[in-house]
Amino acid sequence: MQLPNALPIAQGVRLWPQALNPAQQSELLEVVLSTTAQAPFLRPTMPRTGTPFTVTQTNFGTLGWVSDAQGYRYQAHHPVTGQPWPPIPSLLLRLWHAALPDAPDPHCCLVNHYRDGARMGLHQDRDETALDVPVLSISLGADALFRLGGTSRKSPTQSLKLRSGDLLVFGGAARLAFHGIDRILAGSSDLVPGGGRINLTLRRV
Repeated sequence: MQLPNALPIAQGVRLWPQALNPAQQSELLEVVLSTTAQAPFLRPTMPRTGTPFTVTQTNFGTLGWVSDAQGYRYQAHHPVTGQPWPPIPSLLLRLWHAALPDAPDPHCCLVNHYRDGARMGLHQDRDETALDVPVLSISLGADALFRLGGTSRKSPTQSLKLRSGDLLVFGGAARLAFHGIDRILAGSSDLVPGGGRINLTLRRV
């Protein structure tokens, strides 16, 4: 799979705006939704407070990221079904290698489902030891206002609109950058059934 030239956003951050055309977005969404049938979406909770996330989540791959009373962690099985996570679909692996041709295969694809009103506070992806490998984020559905900062919570931030079909990579100096989703722009896409946005985040663990 060939990708167009990426736009540099910050040191270690690259964006491929709408790298996937509408037909490719629909194909990927169909693959994602059929795979989530094997690992249903669930609503995580914060470890200390038990506060539910505003997003629902599931995973593909040998390991999946979960959050509950026991804390943040990666594990090999779905916490409700007890079954192993389904393998990462080949279409997602092709996108990974197109964006990161020198990287080994990812262990995990975290699938976040944002309905209208959902958000994700500023956080770091720091539950992994493979911090030398960048993270790939793929957007499907509604536009989202993505906030990107530095490696300190006090670092200045910038806002970036992510659209359906966008690919975003952050690594190197930005691998531990704080980032989050301020809000979903309701009505900006009808790709995802029932509205909202699906974000796919692929990582080495």
